[in-house]
Amino acid sequence: MIIISGRLTVDPADREAYLQGCVGVVAQARASSGCLDFVLGADLVDAGRINVYERWESEEALEAFRGSGPDEGQTAMIRDAEVLRYHVSGADTA
Repeated sequence: MIIISGRLTVDPADREAYLQGCVGVVAQARASSGCLDFVLGADLVDAGRINVYERWESEEALEAFRGSGPDEGQTAMIRDAEVLRYHVSGADTA
């Protein structure tokens, strides 16, 4: 299993527009084979932060979905980013 997790930072005034521009991508990801979860969401405390969380069955499923990333307009809105890929060998339910 692959987990992608992290944060994007945008100007607080741009956050809603950035997220609205991602609606189609989120829907497409969730409909993709091998996608277990895909979330981009506004942080509850930091007005410029967008939380990123993806969970994929395999590296192959993730790579089959991946395109070129955000479009130029969205890329221009990102001020900072820290998003990491984790390879998980097992999991327990909480």
